[in-house]
Amino acid sequence: MSRIGKAFENRKAFIGFVTGGDPSIEKSEEFIMEMVRGGADLIEIGIPFSDPTAEGVVIQEANIRALSNRTTTDTIFDLVVNVRKKTDVPLVFLTYLNPVFTYGLEKFFTRCEETGVDGIIIPDLPYEEKGELADIATNHGIDIISLIAPTSEDRIKKIASDATGFVYVVSSMGVTGVRSEIKTDVKSIIDVVKSVTNVPTAVGFGISTPEQATEISQYADGVIVGSAIVKLCGEYGENAAQHIYEYVKSMKDSI
Repeated sequence: MSRIGKAFENRKAFIGFVTGGDPSIEKSEEFIMEMVRGGADLIEIGIPFSDPTAEGVVIQEANIRALSNRTTTDTIFDLVVNVRKKTDVPLVFLTYLNPVFTYGLEKFFTRCEETGVDGIIIPDLPYEEKGELADIATNHGIDIISLIAPTSEDRIKKIASDATGFVYVVSSMGVTGVRSEIKTDVKSIIDVVKSVTNVPTAVGFGISTPEQATEISQYADGVIVGSAIVKLCGEYGENAAQHIYEYVKSMKDSI
């Protein structure tokens, strides 16, 4: 079983996100390890990009801070190498098509395999164009995580049937960010997904409170939180570690 599969084995998975290089690459490593200590089952690492179209203001600003620190894709790979010395927790990149193509597909996925990356999420990769990357990623043992949005409708079964790693179910329309209320009928989407695949489902976009996590975990296999953690990075900077640990622990306990 893959590391991603083990993250969902016999439990509900908590998935946390950080933007690599915010506020520094050294602190990103520290924050990741604090999330692991708090009970995170899988970590998403954002490769900073100048035009993160799926992100709200909180993560946009984190990208700007990271890029201002001269964080590069190679810097993020170095981060993975250091994290891998300390933990076997699954690591998934979140990035966009441009950085991957610019780096070179074969080179990028070779580095993913060499450093211990388990999967990748690319929000601006349409399902119909997934084939351009899928074979290369598969050859290097990297899962391309499929995203299913509330607008996917008739395409849900098609996307889900081809999914590997886990299915990322987007809880809300729009970009990432903390939301006081999740209004999408996420359970119905998950029911359709589960009718065609045994790949685990995890819900993200807008989840920030233990109450929301508890509710979502009643029907999803995992809960994804990004903006709420990145917000702590922005608020506390280099001193965010303990705040991140306490937040992640409260969220993991709630599911």
